[in-house]
Amino acid sequence: MRIVVLAGGLSTERDVSLVSGKKVYDALKSKGHEVLLLDVFLGYKGDVATAFSADTEPEGFNISDKAPDLEAVKAMREDGGKTFFGPHVLELCGMADIVFMALHGDSGENGKIQATLDMFGIKYTGTGYLSSALAMNKYVTKLLFEKNGIPTPSYKFIEDKNTDYVPEFPAFVKICSGGSSVGVYRVDDEAGYRKALEEAFTYEGNILVEQAIVGREVSDGVIDSKALPVIELAPKVGFYDYKNKYQEGSTIETCPAQLPEEVTNKIQRYAEKVVEVLGITAYARMDFMLDKDLNVYCLEANTLPGMTPMSLMPQEAAVTGLSFADFCEKIIEVSLKKYE
Repeated sequence: MRIVVLAGGLSTERDVSLVSGKKVYDALKSKGHEVLLLDVFLGYKGDVATAFSADTEPEGFNISDKAPDLEAVKAMREDGGKTFFGPHVLELCGMADIVFMALHGDSGENGKIQATLDMFGIKYTGTGYLSSALAMNKYVTKLLFEKNGIPTPSYKFIEDKNTDYVPEFPAFVKICSGGSSVGVYRVDDEAGYRKALEEAFTYEGNILVEQAIVGREVSDGVIDSKALPVIELAPKVGFYDYKNKYQEGSTIETCPAQLPEEVTNKIQRYAEKVVEVLGITAYARMDFMLDKDLNVYCLEANTLPGMTPMSLMPQEAAVTGLSFADFCEKIIEVSLKKYE
């Protein structure tokens, strides 16, 4: 197949996306596919006619412990980034049999790129634009969870950083549309809470204040409507934030998670129900917390889970016997079903 792997972009998860893209690119090349790795924002400057045989890749595949400098990325475009799509991106995507979406964060998972590709008749991996948009907004997701009997931590939706609302501590302050725990703060007192609100509102104007569930953190992926083995995450310090997600050795990950069978089954059934409720097709990964009594609480859905060497869903797939390259091909296979 001729495949464009779309990565990079302008989200706070740009660095993660570039690493995901390179990993997927290498895997699909090893399977004999004709693959082009593209930065959706920086685009392609070479000869379009030979792009798929030129092995041109965006540079920079390391994830630091801080979110990327997006203003510096914008300065890399000759036109200053007047449009989101870089030179020749849509043209090259149109030349492919399918686009593998290795994008993460708001500019990859909020449905806008999916809607654009739909308009151009371009096939892509993952779910469609509407379910992407629903899952990207944590507040909307919470409302749908509550309506459909999916347990989730109690919360308050905040639109003003000077709010009189003070939660019970510990709590989390979260931007509604972020990813990779960017804009997420654990707070243990009112001073920390006020500081977190101040910082969160620099990202966006819609904030969730969520009751912290003290216990174990797990995640479960679903592909083609069927749940994979559950994985447990145990950060050595703090919670599963941006640094602990992507800095090697920061988190102990156990798959399958060592849990009672009934708890594992409950997590898997809730993961499958989230996919159904949000209308997600192809694949997704759901994050959960377990309290001290092993009660299950769903936090959110990720419609384009990370595909880095340390990412969770590839680890879950490996337990079922799927190599990383096989998993990438499986994602393409199940994604093509929505075009049948």
